[in-house]
Amino acid sequence: MATYKKKGSKSKNKGFDSSSKESTTAEVFETLDVSASRTERIVAKYQNYIIGFVAIAIITVLGYLGYENLILQPKSEEANNELFTAQNYFNQALSNEEKSDSLFLLSLNGGEGKYGFLDIIKNYSGTDAANLSLYSAGMAYYNLNDFENSIDFLQDFISEDEVLKSLALGAIGDSFAELDQLEDALDAYVSAASSSSNNYTSPKFLLKAGNIASILGEKSAALKFYKKIKEDFPKSSESNLIDIQIAKNSVK
Repeated sequence: MATYKKKGSKSKNKGFDSSSKESTTAEVFETLDVSASRTERIVAKYQNYIIGFVAIAIITVLGYLGYENLILQPKSEEANNELFTAQNYFNQALSNEEKSDSLFLLSLNGGEGKYGFLDIIKNYSGTDAANLSLYSAGMAYYNLNDFENSIDFLQDFISEDEVLKSLALGAIGDSFAELDQLEDALDAYVSAASSSSNNYTSPKFLLKAGNIASILGEKSAALKFYKKIKEDFPKSSESNLIDIQIAKNSVK
């Protein structure tokens, strides 16, 4: 996976720049308007899935703790205990637009005497909680418009869940698009679309890949992505207006 291009003399910093603009909401790509593609709030779009997955992940981890508590390393137990508070801040941020920035920051840096995602990643490396924290931290940074840090954390996240893996790759693509690195965004969208095959994520990221390819002048590639939506995911919402995109990019 390509890395973001640093601008000027800006140094890499895993803190949040308080001058970042407030996140905005945009429609899912249905035209070739690149500005729309760069402002879509992926977390808001997939809020229910993320909250559900996080809840299942935590319950699963805690169930494992209860079942295997005689052999599980204390480090993992501590990490999962710390994860509760950080994840709670994160979930609150998804549903509280007015206070979302402050809540995302609390999820990253901690509160109530508990670690945030950054501390969990640093102090409990190698645990499931640290891996899940990589994802949540990346999505928190994305919502704070800190796209470089979003890419950094999401690229380190590993998941066997195909849909969550696809969402992480898609968020990397969105972050690259925000940084005007459209070639890297295209690569990420293609990876996101191919990492799983379902009517939920695959057509969504195929459409984004097609739109970016079209903007880059790669109309044959864009046409391939659009036709795949039409042929493989005819029941998806993305297929509704796909004939228009196909017509726009057909080679004359």
